[in-house]
Amino acid sequence: MIAKRGVELECIHFFSYPYTSERAKEKVLELAKLMTRYCGRMTVDVVGFTEIQEAIRDHCREEYFTIIMRRFMMRISEAIARDHGAKCLVTGENLGQVASQTMDAMAVTGAVVHMPIFHPLIGMDKEEIVTIARKIGTLDTSILPYEDCCTVFTPKHPKTKPSLGPVEAEEAKLDVEGLIARAIENTEKIQVRWYEN
Repeated sequence: MIAKRGVELECIHFFSYPYTSERAKEKVLELAKLMTRYCGRMTVDVVGFTEIQEAIRDHCREEYFTIIMRRFMMRISEAIARDHGAKCLVTGENLGQVASQTMDAMAVTGAVVHMPIFHPLIGMDKEEIVTIARKIGTLDTSILPYEDCCTVFTPKHPKTKPSLGPVEAEEAKLDVEGLIARAIENTEKIQVRWYEN
C-alpha cells in the first residue's frame, strides 16, 4: 500500500536462528521478491535477533516479553532507517488483531522511536488484509507455516495494556545499547531483484 505511493521500500526481518529456521527466512525473501513486481527492487535487512530474545527471556518478566521485543525491533529499525537515509518506519500492525497490537501496546512500542511510524493496515480487519494479499499475489506464500521470531518465547499471558514505567523498569535489566549494537553489526543485507516467474 505504501509502495503504490512511489515510496522506495527497505524491509527488515528479525531472524532468531535456531529458534526460527532458514525456511522462515526464505519465506520472507520470497515475499520480498513478489513485492518487487510493484516496487522494482528491494533491500531486505536480516537482523540476527536471537541474543536479544534470549536476554529478554533470561532477565525480564514473562508478561513483558513481547512488548520489550517489539521495542527492540523499533529501535533497531530506526537505527537502520537513519543509517540508510529513510524518513519513516512502516509496519503491518493492525489495531487489536493480537495482544501486542492494542492501542496501549502500540503506544508503548512506538515511544522508543523519534521518526514517523506509518501503519497502512491499522483499521482493516483480517479478511480485508487477506483480500489484498490475494490480489497482489502474496497470500499463498504468507500463509506458509514457518515460524517467525514473534512465536519465540511467547508469554502465556502477555500484557495487553502495558504502561511505560514498568516496561522501562524491565528493560533496565538489559544491556539495551550493547544488544542493539551487536544485532545491527551482524545484520545481513540482501538485494532482491525484480520478480521473474
